[in-house]
Amino acid sequence: MNMNDFFAHETAVIDQGVEIGTGTKIWHFSHIMTGSVIGENCNLGQNVVVSPEVTLGNNVKVQNNVSIYTGVICEDDVFLGPSMVFTNVINPRSAIKRREEYLKTVVGKGATIGANATIVCGNDIGSFAFIGAGAVITKEVPPYALIVGNPGKQVAWMSEYGHRLEFDDSGRASCSESQEEYILEENRVKKITQ
Repeated sequence: MNMNDFFAHETAVIDQGVEIGTGTKIWHFSHIMTGSVIGENCNLGQNVVVSPEVTLGNNVKVQNNVSIYTGVICEDDVFLGPSMVFTNVINPRSAIKRREEYLKTVVGKGATIGANATIVCGNDIGSFAFIGAGAVITKEVPPYALIVGNPGKQVAWMSEYGHRLEFDDSGRASCSESQEEYILEENRVKKITQ
């Protein structure tokens, strides 16, 4: 780890045995623990904790007050909103040690998790899914799904640019910003490659 390749605020604590990619920024009062891997061009806001064995891909944006616990893997271009919450044990009890029971949670490429959302461990988030602010995720989320509420329910599909997709009778939609086209087949969305 070359400290010149990334920025860490003087109040950040970075343990030994951490990998941090070029261009990454780590801000005030954050703690990066041994065994974690952070990719290139990430931005970790104030008061972020990255626990041992967490992996963050490239260009991951972590807003203030987020703790990313052991068992979480975030692929490239993931956005974690302010004060969102991961868990890593399904049935925690203070008096019972369950460190061998941490469940893995994968957040797919390009996914967004809104402010104050809660992700119950073991429920993967599909690529480009969009978890609304305050939603509670209790089951797997398909790629491109828009999930809101408690418990989280799918209400629509989202484009890779973060816009709601409106499908026509043939199951096709286009993003209002990028004009990229998508198709809905068997309750799954796919981007139509050019």
